[in-house]
Amino acid sequence: MTPRRHRLSRRSFLGTTFIGLLPKTDPPITGSFVFESQNWGHRLRDRAAFPSPAETVNKAVIIVGGGIAGLSAAWRMEKRGFRDFLLLEAETQAGGNSRWGENEITAYPWAAHYLPVPNRQAALVRELCEELGLLHDGQWDERHLCHSLQERLFLHGRWQEQLEPSIGLTAEDHRQFQQFDQRMAEFRASGRFTIPMELGRDRLDSLDSRSWDRISMQDWMKQERFASSYLNWYVNYACRDDYGALAADTSAWAGIHYFASREHEDKGPLVWPEGNGWIVRRLLAKLDRYVRTGDPVQRIEPVGTVGRKFRVTTGRTAYLADVVIFAAPTFLAPYLVDGAPRVNFTYSPWLTANLTLERLPEQRGAEIAWDNVIYESPALGYVVATHQSLRRHIPRTVWTYYWALAQGSPQQNRALLLARDWNAWKEAILNDLSRAHPDIRRCVSRVDILRLGHAMVRPVPGLLASEERRRLAAGSGRILYANSDLSGLSIFEEAQYRGVKAADRALQIVGGLKVG
Repeated sequence: MTPRRHRLSRRSFLGTTFIGLLPKTDPPITGSFVFESQNWGHRLRDRAAFPSPAETVNKAVIIVGGGIAGLSAAWRMEKRGFRDFLLLEAETQAGGNSRWGENEITAYPWAAHYLPVPNRQAALVRELCEELGLLHDGQWDERHLCHSLQERLFLHGRWQEQLEPSIGLTAEDHRQFQQFDQRMAEFRASGRFTIPMELGRDRLDSLDSRSWDRISMQDWMKQERFASSYLNWYVNYACRDDYGALAADTSAWAGIHYFASREHEDKGPLVWPEGNGWIVRRLLAKLDRYVRTGDPVQRIEPVGTVGRKFRVTTGRTAYLADVVIFAAPTFLAPYLVDGAPRVNFTYSPWLTANLTLERLPEQRGAEIAWDNVIYESPALGYVVATHQSLRRHIPRTVWTYYWALAQGSPQQNRALLLARDWNAWKEAILNDLSRAHPDIRRCVSRVDILRLGHAMVRPVPGLLASEERRRLAAGSGRILYANSDLSGLSIFEEAQYRGVKAADRALQIVGGLKVG
């Protein structure tokens, strides 16, 4: 990870990132927070009383949570010809981390913004891609593959192509990058690191895999004598990007998985202006009649003494179900499910923002890319919603900005997310972007911000091999857990796999159906 001399303490971080008053010569910037649902979550946490529902409805299967896992469970059951189910989503918009927005310029993502071209092992993702018209006879539709320039890095005062640092590296830095790539190729060839993770050759059962899960990625880098500051920044960035955690807080198994689980693919990723909202939109077009949004679940409890029926209570309705697929983040289960065990999962807080730009800021070096990262920034950079446009001149655009609050404890950072008002976060974002774009304030007209206190699970050392995670993922009983956090990896393929696996089990329970 980034060398100690470059790290910002919590105090210096707050002291530098939030400095800066809006110059009088800059145009005004408007905006707001969006999807503010903390009050509902805090009422659950505090065991507040909820009103009684007005009606009771019978359904064989209730899916709790409308993110990719829940939508994938619904997709699977509908494809199998099963109709006696409903999906309940607390937010007013389904999609979870794949929600999207839209303004007069373009659609844009609120979190998940791409789908890597799936390996052949990811058969379920490829099946969905074929259904959505992305894959025809083994060929990917070029219109949905990311246009060039895909990514760039702001390093030593100018932009370079690709995220792997290349400006100012010594011969030793280059040697270590080559050695690191060779080690990852060896891991890839071993078959241990796959997507979905349960298809791996040992699924963390071997002594080697368990030892990698017990230590951090930072410690593994030290053991392997990878000392290059550029290489450590790159690995640390990867952990923050996929897990919202520093390399010091990510298990070595998960850190290696990031680099070794995907085949080398010249094409891709699959991207759209609204990010993975493009996929959600098409799933909802097919599944909309099964989806109930804006009606959060308040309680899930057994009916009678046999445990073969459950009452799922929302503010409007009490549903009597034979099976419940709990596709919401698993940490919510103890607050909703009667008798559910507390889980010792760690979740990363995130901040995302969509910036409306009236014009592009000045550029230095490589032209603007789809994915743009600033070296040693506390944030993760931004993606450009209009990057896929075929128009030659795009004066106005939207940038989606990502910031995993990885420095410090998640609890402290969740408090920080809520304590700082919109203007403070807006200034922090613009101050960060001004490292590479000094004129950014003269370009931006609006900044809308989404605060995600529990955006994704962290694969901390010990999580992946833990019996707690394995037990919940096994799916016994009639409450089936299906969130991607059961994989320790909050990525599309894992969420889809968990949802489909739970749907198959539910179908076997309620109808004795054979699931192929």
